[in-house]
Amino acid sequence: MCLFKCSLRSTMKIVRCTLSVKYKSSYTNMLPPTYVEGFHDLEAVKAMEYRPFGKTGLMVSKLSFGGGPLGCHYGTYDEGQAIEAIRQGIKQGINYIDTAPWYGQGRSETTIGKALKGIPRKAYYIATKVGRYELNYENMFNFSKEKTRSSFLKSLQLLGLDYVDVIQVHDIEFAPSLDIVITQTLPELSRQVAEGKAKHIGITGYPISILKECIEKSNIKISCVLSYSRHTLIDNTLSEYIPFFKEHNIGIINASAPCMGLLTNKGAPTWHPSSEQTKEVCADAAAYCKDHDIELAKLALWYSMQCKDIATYLVGMQNLKELQINLDVVKNGITDKEKNVLQEIQEKYLCKITEKHWENKELKAYWEYMKK
Repeated sequence: MCLFKCSLRSTMKIVRCTLSVKYKSSYTNMLPPTYVEGFHDLEAVKAMEYRPFGKTGLMVSKLSFGGGPLGCHYGTYDEGQAIEAIRQGIKQGINYIDTAPWYGQGRSETTIGKALKGIPRKAYYIATKVGRYELNYENMFNFSKEKTRSSFLKSLQLLGLDYVDVIQVHDIEFAPSLDIVITQTLPELSRQVAEGKAKHIGITGYPISILKECIEKSNIKISCVLSYSRHTLIDNTLSEYIPFFKEHNIGIINASAPCMGLLTNKGAPTWHPSSEQTKEVCADAAAYCKDHDIELAKLALWYSMQCKDIATYLVGMQNLKELQINLDVVKNGITDKEKNVLQEIQEKYLCKITEKHWENKELKAYWEYMKK
């Protein structure tokens, strides 16, 4: 049985949050608190949509800038082009930037830090992470309070900042136990907030159930969650948890609508954890898009962006071309031709996927190695 009913209309109904192609937020055209006269492109900022970010008091742009591709996981990139993309993105209304030590063992933070030089601090919100670090399994994760403290201070140094707006615990499912996150990592981050080095605390992870469990068990105020590849053309699991996050006034970041490269014309990187069948079907969908001179990632982003209950959509970008494509999706949507192709790839390809996610696959491989 298909994962989704194979038509655009019926597919959109599956997403349990309210979807509407013509949806316009009441926040559209409001100048956000991050607007800086003389720096920003006023018309571009007016064209961007801004949404409340849970209980933080922040108003975040619907599209946010992901620093994942500025590390080592998505191939090489030109640092100069990346820096220009970050600067232009902020000028054109993107006000939320996300990075982590994991992305290139600090290279992403370093590149973003260079881009932020000379930009008014008021003009953007920025988030980084603690908990996930090196490529080898032995040193990949560390959720201790000591490592949390030293890593965070190093991140501030690489970014060239006195504080970040959000500090997140990265991929909490990999902790030896959730108790370590609750009793060591989060309290240390709370101390950093008390010292003024961060404003708000967030958590990230692939299994959404553990984000919910952490919020329920922690006595530290968690302001936001980052969920990735779980509200996409092939997996809408995030929708099941949105009512819980709304009830607790948690800001939701939906990252990687293109499924970490899976839903792009370029295709998934070799390390991608999805099944071979899923990769093959998505590659067929990408080939169909190429034949019609359409970028699959653009369709994936537009589809994902139709949920009003998600604060911001985090997309990794390496250059100005990718930036402009994503800004165009936010401001202009997609054409009738693109909507038709979207419907066609759903009917011909994506509904054939039998494994819509890869939950526990990476986790199992990690612990099997660590137990040797």
